[in-house]
Amino acid sequence: MNLDKARKRIEKHVKKGFRGYPLISLSYSGEAADCATRVVIQFVVEEGAQPQEQSFTAKTDVRKDEVIQTTLLKIIERAEAHTVTETEAVELI
Repeated sequence: MNLDKARKRIEKHVKKGFRGYPLISLSYSGEAADCATRVVIQFVVEEGAQPQEQSFTAKTDVRKDEVIQTTLLKIIERAEAHTVTETEAVELI
């Protein structure tokens, strides 16, 4: 799957807003505000449950990495997440 298609499908899930659980959250971090080198994906099955967490890192911007974005999309779809949230800003590390 190409990068643009994966990004658009993730954005489509995010734009739906809160629709209940399971919930997936994506947060980006990096050494500079314009380059996220790490993404953390959290999965919460139900309200009050402990989140399961996985992270992916790259030497370049993970938001522009086709393999990572496709993997995130597959995780979202396989988890049958009702809600997907994504932080816009890159958290500095």
